[in-house]
Amino acid sequence: MELKIKEQEVEVVVAYDPATTWACPECRQAMGIHDHVERRWRHLDSCQFKTMVRARVPRVRCAEHGVVTVRVPWAEERGRFTRLFERLAIDVLKECSVSGACELLRISWDEAQGILERAVARGLARKKEQPLRCLAIDEKSFRKRHDYVTLVVNLEGAGESATVEYVGEGRDEQSLEGFWRGLTESRRAQIEAVAVDLWQGYQNSVRAHLPAAEQKIVHDRFHLMRHMVVAVDKVRKQEHRELLREGFDLLSGTKYWWLHGRESLPPQHRAEFAIVKGANLKVGRAWSIKETLRQLWDYRDLGAAEKFFGRWYGWAIRSRLEPVKKVARLFKRHLKNILTFVRHPITTAAAEGLNGKIQEVKKRAYGFRNRAHFRTAIYFHCGGLDLYPAAQ
Repeated sequence: MELKIKEQEVEVVVAYDPATTWACPECRQAMGIHDHVERRWRHLDSCQFKTMVRARVPRVRCAEHGVVTVRVPWAEERGRFTRLFERLAIDVLKECSVSGACELLRISWDEAQGILERAVARGLARKKEQPLRCLAIDEKSFRKRHDYVTLVVNLEGAGESATVEYVGEGRDEQSLEGFWRGLTESRRAQIEAVAVDLWQGYQNSVRAHLPAAEQKIVHDRFHLMRHMVVAVDKVRKQEHRELLREGFDLLSGTKYWWLHGRESLPPQHRAEFAIVKGANLKVGRAWSIKETLRQLWDYRDLGAAEKFFGRWYGWAIRSRLEPVKKVARLFKRHLKNILTFVRHPITTAAAEGLNGKIQEVKKRAYGFRNRAHFRTAIYFHCGGLDLYPAAQ
């Protein structure tokens, strides 16, 4: 061992018994030493000093594999860090940004990114086939100006157990090609339901690659209700302008009241909201139509759900509220795959939860240099992968 005060390093020199015989790391055939290569690895710190492991690593000449370097037990092949240091780095990277990990670990950004990428590569290589009964397909913005990646989320277990199975480029039908190619016909047949929004590209891809897709596509309730929320807001804006022209500001400051559900409106606004809602306004009718639609997803009988939608649709069409009528017609066109929720009560809620986690990763990183780094970060934080180096 050597203590280097100026460099703030402790260097550990590892040697071996000259009588040791070595084996080719590929075929394990024993043979003599051809030559050596000098290597250094970063290890866990000692008393706040960097600890470096140095060794002259033997190389052997194999008749089949040529000249190859013997593998050391404390680090992975071609690694610049010991296994224990990489485990620590992975734990730190899980909790903070790459830049933050660099400061804590005293490594460069490229070194930290390399650890992250190797961890994801290990995790994907080790990943065992999991049941893919229920999936959710959603998009996540990479940058502004409609720059997206597509996420395929395995809902098996849902909640904290939901994982990102695939990250595709863009937001169209081709974005999912790599995912489908990675599945055997038997695994595709195991898929029982896929939650998607009304984006046609995703629907086309599912129909092209999944057997009996029409019975498995479930239009996500949260995306559907988002259409209704937007319609209510459009009615509010139109009516607010009309009232202002007549000298009334009854709707001023009420925008976010109408976006809430009945039970989620903040308590401090409920009394005022009740007064405005009872004023026989157009936006009040639009809000009531929106809130009533939520009951559709409580049904577990297909016939009863169809009857309920019929009554709701008639009310919406007769409302004389164009934004609401437009959404009602949209839902009627897609009714078949809205009502598949009765048989397969799944949503993209887990995907939206992962979206929030991914957004937090983006925020900590202040964005990403390129889409490859973004994809790696999604797998690292949301892929449910075994990231650590194997114990030796």
